[in-house]
Amino acid sequence: MRSVAKYIVVALLTLFVGGEVSAQQMKERGLVRKGNRQFKREQFEKSVDSYQRALQHDSTSFEAKYDLASALYRTERYEKAEKTLLGIVNDTTRTELERGEVAYNLGNTQFAQQKYKEALSSYRQAMRCNPNDEDAKFNYAFTKRLIQQQEQQQQQQNQDQNQDNKEQNQDKQDQQNQQDKQNENKQDQQQQQPQSQDGKEEQQQGEQRSEGAMTPEQQEALLQAIQAEEDKTQDKLKEKAGVLIRGSKNW
Repeated sequence: MRSVAKYIVVALLTLFVGGEVSAQQMKERGLVRKGNRQFKREQFEKSVDSYQRALQHDSTSFEAKYDLASALYRTERYEKAEKTLLGIVNDTTRTELERGEVAYNLGNTQFAQQKYKEALSSYRQAMRCNPNDEDAKFNYAFTKRLIQQQEQQQQQQNQDQNQDNKEQNQDKQDQQNQQDKQNENKQDQQQQQPQSQDGKEEQQQGEQRSEGAMTPEQQEALLQAIQAEEDKTQDKLKEKAGVLIRGSKNW
């Protein structure tokens, strides 16, 4: 009897829990349908609220998450849309086509954020899931070309920057060389100035010596004056001594 009663209790609990789950799922689906109607009327903010409320009743709902990401994308909340799609892009319980759609939309949210390499990877995944997805192929090719153009532009900018840096360094070196040369010239001038001053003093002294020297005519006149004085002296001596004295040397 106790065993039978136990089974009856378990059965009642299972029925009760199953009923609760079913009710939760019904509320989630009802809110998703409401959100879809709002989305079609372009009431995106309201649809975001409906999908979020649906996830409160069933946090695992693929439809609620996928539709929420679409509404977030339309309200330009790309980062949140990306995060939502990343949570379901690899859901193995979904079909390849469904995962391909998620990957494609994920690429769009990443492209809108200028995450071009991440978008390229998502478009590639979308093509693997659905090789016939022409939109994914187009977006993949467009994004790849855009990345290549950016890399070329970045490379050109780097080359231009390197050239500018090289020219600036050369200008600085030229200025430094010019400054060094000016300093050397200034030092040479400072070293040469005393020599020039000494030379000038020597020149002045030479000029002074030249000014103090006698000309040959002046020297001859001086000698004659001295000789005349000497002759007078000799005459006086002769008068006193009475002896003949030669007034000049016999060479």
